[in-house]
Amino acid sequence: MQDQPDVMEPMVHQDREPGHESKLEPKPDWEPRYRGSDRLKGKVALITGADSGIGRAVAALFAREGADVAIVYLCEHDDAERTKQIVEKEGRRAVTIAGDIGDKGFCEQAVRQTVDQLGGLDILINNAGEQHPDKDITDIDEHQLRRTFQTNIFGMFFMTQAARPHLKKGAAIVNCTSETTYKGSPDLLDYSATKGAIVGFTRSLAKNLVKDGIRVNAVAPGPIWTPLNPFGGQPPEDVKDFGKDTPMGRPGQPNEVAPAFLFLACEDASYMTGQVLHPDGGDTTSS
Repeated sequence: MQDQPDVMEPMVHQDREPGHESKLEPKPDWEPRYRGSDRLKGKVALITGADSGIGRAVAALFAREGADVAIVYLCEHDDAERTKQIVEKEGRRAVTIAGDIGDKGFCEQAVRQTVDQLGGLDILINNAGEQHPDKDITDIDEHQLRRTFQTNIFGMFFMTQAARPHLKKGAAIVNCTSETTYKGSPDLLDYSATKGAIVGFTRSLAKNLVKDGIRVNAVAPGPIWTPLNPFGGQPPEDVKDFGKDTPMGRPGQPNEVAPAFLFLACEDASYMTGQVLHPDGGDTTSS
């Protein structure tokens, strides 16, 4: 058997993922819908995939609620700089950190840079992910399978392992899973499998860390209008009808998902751990 490299190369050249929000039309809605109330005052949050989509909306909302933000992303420098400007406009500090979360060494460096530049780490948001549609399981080659797991679940382990020594009592971890865990998806077999693994990881990690006063929860979005789907995450012919089959009849916007992350990250959710919230337009309950 041929040896596999320790880190699979990102598939950005194969599918155009993860995509640039600056090139997406119409633009996703990321702006917070209400005034802040200092629910994260004095906190430091590291958010993966924070350059665009859900990650950008979470960064904007966290900043409005008083958090400084480390913006971790793969290679979309223009989008990441825009998110940094959004955070700073809210009066908070921001640092951009580019690299592949599927690389354990990068995750360690990203956490170290966050702590060094922002003074600590209180909240870890494992949001970054990738997906590649295939009509048949035999169409999923070994590189794609390994790469999807490397990003979506290995990266989550690596980032959490790197963050763990810095997380004290009262810290929170929020992982991004997906409605595909519960509904299934005929075209996203490998992606759905990783998202199921994230639910198991979340529930187990919650029990592992509860004695130390660290809460671990997850958010399972439905179809949300972000660069992920138009730039290779869905077949091009499906994009025009994206989200229309939900009970609400439309895709969600990133700023409709971000409040779920905020709730789980702040003291409002002090008695919740190992749980999953479902901002999905009613999609899961209708299946």
